[in-house]
Amino acid sequence: MACAFFFDAEPLGEPGLRLHGPELELDACALCTKPLQGNSDIFMYKGDTPFCSEDCRYEQMHFDAAMARQQASARRKQQQQQAQAQLSVPGAPAPVSNKADVSVAS
Repeated sequence: MACAFFFDAEPLGEPGLRLHGPELELDACALCTKPLQGNSDIFMYKGDTPFCSEDCRYEQMHFDAAMARQQASARRKQQQQQAQAQLSVPGAPAPVSNKADVSVAS
């Protein structure tokens, strides 16, 4: 059985649906800027970003994933540099090692 609210939606081109308003900008693909037609499929990503095709949306998703990996790597590198800087500060406490210095006689 279909939900009642599904049938309450106004068809495209009817008053109340804003394809070109401040709340919902669906006039062009966010990646290739191809104009979006009111009578064609619109592929959404991250809630309110429109794309003209699955390919454009997929490309943006991969770009976003690569940027997230790059940012995470930069944060790790910065944290490592900060840790190294703390080690080289005179008077700073020596780092504690979890490994015990044990000599093994042969």
